[in-house]
Amino acid sequence: MADQETRQIQLRIDESKMQSTYANTIRTSSTHDEVVLDFGMNLPTQGPNNEPALLFAVGSRVIMNWAGAKRLAISLGQVIRQYEERNGEIKLQAPAAPKLAD
Repeated sequence: MADQETRQIQLRIDESKMQSTYANTIRTSSTHDEVVLDFGMNLPTQGPNNEPALLFAVGSRVIMNWAGAKRLAISLGQVIRQYEERNGEIKLQAPAAPKLAD
């Protein structure tokens, strides 16, 4: 059996149309074929009777197939593991009730 050729493909990344945004929350939903990720900001607001509430302001929506979603999950798992190995465990806590200005 002959040795198989190994070819390298050069990856070029075009960031000329990229926009960066910050998100402090994500909402996920799915269909049989796709995963939908809504990234946005939880913003404190006033609800009925002046009770504290949160407004989820969606800034970006990413729709991907299940294979892409799995690759994203693996990649995020790896980068989080590397971060925690260097800096310690990331502690998750329940979100605090929003404080509204008087």
